[in-house]
Amino acid sequence: MRALTTLLSKGTNQAYALMRIVCGLLFLSHGTQKLLSFPLEFPWPLNAMTTAAGFIELVGGTLIVLGLFTSPAAFLCSGMAAVGYWTVHAPQGLFPIANGGETIALYCFIFLYVATRGGGIWSIDNMLSKGRTQKT
Repeated sequence: MRALTTLLSKGTNQAYALMRIVCGLLFLSHGTQKLLSFPLEFPWPLNAMTTAAGFIELVGGTLIVLGLFTSPAAFLCSGMAAVGYWTVHAPQGLFPIANGGETIALYCFIFLYVATRGGGIWSIDNMLSKGRTQKT
């Protein structure tokens, strides 16, 4: 068990980067569906709230994937997911398994974690911070 833990701990930064990138891609796909009807048409009519959510999903998800302005983008996406959960899913029942809100609840907490950790390796934020430290 100890050997497995040691082996896995060597990939912590890479695993975090992959989680950030994959979650960002999945999140932005909700925005492309709402705003661009891609890859599937959004099944409900858009209103001001769903349009705003789609914009945050598209732009925020893209920034998270790129690792650019990662912490503020992830914090905004986390907040949008919390609002989405409480306004759309919670009125149908408190428990995510009963109200269909598992995915948005996960986004809320994953992006809260990303907001606290930042872009990490494989991010534009990381490249920019390395450039700043080399100049000084």
